[in-house]
Amino acid sequence: MSNLKPIEIVKELDKYIIGQHKAKRSVAIALRNRWRRQQVEADLRDEIAPKNIILIGPTGVGKTEIARRLSNLTDSPFNKVEASKFTEVGYVGRDVESMIRDLLEVTVNMLKSREQEAVKKKAQQIAEERMLDLLLPKSGTQTDRSAGDEKETQPEQLAYNGDASSSTREKLRKMLRDGKLDNRYVDLDVSERTMPVVEIFSNVGMEEMGFNFKDMMGSLLPKSTKRRKVKVGEALEMLAAEEAQNLVDMDKVVKEAVKKVEQSGIIFLDEIDKIAGKNGTQGPDVSREGVQRDLLPIVEGSTVTTKYGPVKTDNILFIAAGAFHTVKPSDLIPELQGRFPIRVELDALGRKEFVRILTEPKNALLLQYMALLKTEGVDVVFEDEAVEEIAMIAEEVNNLTENIGARRLHTVMECLLEDILFDAPDMDEKRVVIDKKYVEDKLKDIKEDEDLSRYIL
Repeated sequence: MSNLKPIEIVKELDKYIIGQHKAKRSVAIALRNRWRRQQVEADLRDEIAPKNIILIGPTGVGKTEIARRLSNLTDSPFNKVEASKFTEVGYVGRDVESMIRDLLEVTVNMLKSREQEAVKKKAQQIAEERMLDLLLPKSGTQTDRSAGDEKETQPEQLAYNGDASSSTREKLRKMLRDGKLDNRYVDLDVSERTMPVVEIFSNVGMEEMGFNFKDMMGSLLPKSTKRRKVKVGEALEMLAAEEAQNLVDMDKVVKEAVKKVEQSGIIFLDEIDKIAGKNGTQGPDVSREGVQRDLLPIVEGSTVTTKYGPVKTDNILFIAAGAFHTVKPSDLIPELQGRFPIRVELDALGRKEFVRILTEPKNALLLQYMALLKTEGVDVVFEDEAVEEIAMIAEEVNNLTENIGARRLHTVMECLLEDILFDAPDMDEKRVVIDKKYVEDKLKDIKEDEDLSRYIL
């Protein structure tokens, strides 16, 4: 999917996000440029840096959703971080390099899961053979039986040698596959590793030191195994999971994850306006500019040390976002501004957009509530006038109080459908029509009482 044309990327984003055409165009171009870079000759390829983007707009207009859908669309490693969580080196808190480590960790786990899924069939076959070994003891003594006590043991389990053994094994295999042995118990050696609880206090890169310390301690401590009685069905799953883990080549997974992060990683840096301070700011804001300076080398391109090895950040795409109510992008330090050449202002959402958000996207809010209530056998129908009224109320409340964009719709919908959601399991009437009058009756009092609407909507 990574070689999608910009127009195709915008079409895919349109399925989930209403409006914001300028922002969609910008991210589509940035993504296509990545593909273009891969086609350029090797000597020039390293000179082409990604064009990072700043999305400017109030909360709830789709900034995060655009970045998240983009990563899903292209199967790119994605990490969302809040810039306000970071502190300057020297202060206690998270350092900016941790976002690269988190991105790599997520990617390693994602690729590991895929590899395990790919070898699942083979792992199940090996697990089945191991289970048959447990059910059909190999020695000539009956003391090695592990399929339960004597009265549960099948007569065929006592045949050990020659052709009889082979046919017994196949009979057991058939019983195992048919689920006839699922309620029988076997003795299984389960490995358990007890980790000592150790707290480490320091200021720089503590997440990384914590990881490595755990790994080091884990490899030093011996693995202890504990014999447990487990049902055959559960034991088979445990053995299959263990075998899948053994079949995965972790060196290959890590190598691929590092390459994927370096070439197609996306970091969504939210609330970047919170670390932009005006000149001469004192007091609690003292570390803001320091965070920007720490951020600069990572966005420019540097090498970050992780527990999986060094990761270069030169070609990671950074999408920053912020409301920029009290500050402007020009309040960021000049060097950082230069690393975000593309600025896109997102439009505030109004009544028309709210109607479309409620009905058009694949994950439209009305569809979500209809699907939830369908599980109780209740069919909810929303009339067009009711949808218009919900959108109008959401817009009015946004204007009267804080403008939280499309998130206001969630609040209004919860308030509107509260009684139905509560009573749904016991309702005799299985078809509910939501019309304009129903919406007005439910929300009129709250909407008219400004103080009440501040608390409830």
